Amino acid sequence: MKPKKKSKLRNAEYYDIQDVLDELYEKSKSGCIFADLMSVITSEENIKLAYRNIKKNKGSKTPGTDGKTIADLEKWRTEALIKHIRRKLAFYQPQAVRRVEIPKPNGKKRPLGIPTIMDRLIQQCIYQILEPIAEAKFHERNNGFRPNRSVEHAIAQVYKMIQTQHLYYVIDIDIKSFFDNVQHGKLLKQLWTLGIRDKRLLKIISVMLKAEIAGVGFPEKGTPQGGIISPLLANIVLNELDWWIASQWETIPTRKEHKGKTLKTGTVDRSRVYEVLRRSSNLKECFIVRYADDFKIFCRYKNEAKRLYRATQMWLKDRLGLEISEEKSKIVNLKKNYSEFLGFKIKAHRKGNKRSGKSRYTVKSNVSDKALSKIKEKAKEQIKLIRTPKNLKEEALHINLYNSLVVGAHNYYCIATHVNKDFDKIAFHVRKKIYINLRQKLEKQGEFQYDYLRAKYGKSKEVRFIHGKTLVPIGYVQHKNPMDKKKCINKFTPQGRQEIHKMLERVNLKTLHYLMRNPIPNRSIEYNDNRLSLYCAMQGKCAITGRILEVGEIHCHHKIPIRNGGTDKYDNLLIIAEDVHILLHATNSETIREYLRNLCLDLKQRQKLNKYRQILGLAEI
Repeated sequence: MKPKKKSKLRNAEYYDIQDVLDELYEKSKSGCIFADLMSVITSEENIKLAYRNIKKNKGSKTPGTDGKTIADLEKWRTEALIKHIRRKLAFYQPQAVRRVEIPKPNGKKRPLGIPTIMDRLIQQCIYQILEPIAEAKFHERNNGFRPNRSVEHAIAQVYKMIQTQHLYYVIDIDIKSFFDNVQHGKLLKQLWTLGIRDKRLLKIISVMLKAEIAGVGFPEKGTPQGGIISPLLANIVLNELDWWIASQWETIPTRKEHKGKTLKTGTVDRSRVYEVLRRSSNLKECFIVRYADDFKIFCRYKNEAKRLYRATQMWLKDRLGLEISEEKSKIVNLKKNYSEFLGFKIKAHRKGNKRSGKSRYTVKSNVSDKALSKIKEKAKEQIKLIRTPKNLKEEALHINLYNSLVVGAHNYYCIATHVNKDFDKIAFHVRKKIYINLRQKLEKQGEFQYDYLRAKYGKSKEVRFIHGKTLVPIGYVQHKNPMDKKKCINKFTPQGRQEIHKMLERVNLKTLHYLMRNPIPNRSIEYNDNRLSLYCAMQGKCAITGRILEVGEIHCHHKIPIRNGGTDKYDNLLIIAEDVHILLHATNSETIREYLRNLCLDLKQRQKLNKYRQILGLAEI
């Protein structure tokens, strides 16, 4: 399982607001009502945290309708920005949202709504406070747009339904344009039901939902994809569906209380409860697994699946005002057919008999046909670009992009049981393309630049090199069993955070892939290569503070500046956080005071910092 993106967790601790978030989570878990959240939302600590989280976001450089980006926010003094946010929230009116359409695999376009950078900052302030309250109320098998949740967890839950629960009928429901059809009034009522009863806040959210879309007008329904708060609001809408399905079976109380066994993961085994329900009631067994608006409902029998299909269709229409696509929605017998979910196609495969004589079924999963075709075409396109670069620097960039594509696909799809066969099919076509286009450049001997690639692909006989750069073999992928999330992992409890921090002791692959795809322009190949190597060697941590670094805050410092005869060699570079880099070069006493106050360096960290300041000829601090 790939390491989680946790800079936001570190930031919350950094700005001393974690205790507040923990308290909100616990109170929400206990059913408390929140009538005054605006005082927390407009607190200095929350606004500072929001700014930091926005700054690290890759989308912070995307302009809204006013043309401004994070670079414009950076010019504000801290105190002035805090006052401005508070003033805006007192009488909030968002600016128009910029509409952008991005192509979908089916040829259609998905509309995105990009708020202005100031409105994104305000949304982040609200998001940070709503998240712990909502997290306490969300269902365990809701996996999308949530902290510490991933596609792997959703797939693991699907596998469990087939192999452990032996549920072979699945209801696939496709909601028509879900994000565009969210009912504003219903959403506000759902927030009220969750305990969010600060009327000022609800008014602000209502105004956000109705923000003008440039060139389109004022929406009467929907939550625009592209807004920071939109995924959370979408989850709140469908949370009611999760618990409605759960109320049909898994949360029904039995006459006698049966305490389930707590497993190592922290999950409670309720199999005894389900056994009692099967014997003592005529209720229909069903479970939901959801990732964003993509969900599956598992049933035991076909007639039960048919009834639940219609009931769910009516419930979505009556309760949430949402229509389903009859053409795309269906009931699948997993013993006979595949069901697609999140880029995988999954079925139940017969594998001998049990001792009782009944057939035994296990999961058979593959990469979906659409995904296979997409990976193959993207890989072939990238190989063409490697063939005809303008120079070695451009060639290195395209090799990195190809490797990033391949490694990313391997990491995502390795949980398919037949991933090896699927990538063999892709490799058959891609190898031909490589031979035709790159055979004169390919070398069998070479050195891996990055330890991560050596560990993952070092045993493959298909690894090739181009001018010393590794070309990752697309057909070499190893299957791994998907693991469900440990219940104890939780960013809003001290014990849960300890578990998260343990997982952060590894290189964040998502960040590594981003660095591979986005070299620093106008820098040498050596610089960009060594930047990647240093990131891996430091396990993604700042060399001064030891803090885990994320996209947007990774800086590569020259110990001896280029102007003073320094080079881009590995030994002359240092991976550090952006704020540490500013402090390292700072000469203004006010800047030094501000960054020292924010960073809270201990003696050892300050000594490290001063060591590199001395090399630059700057005074110790």
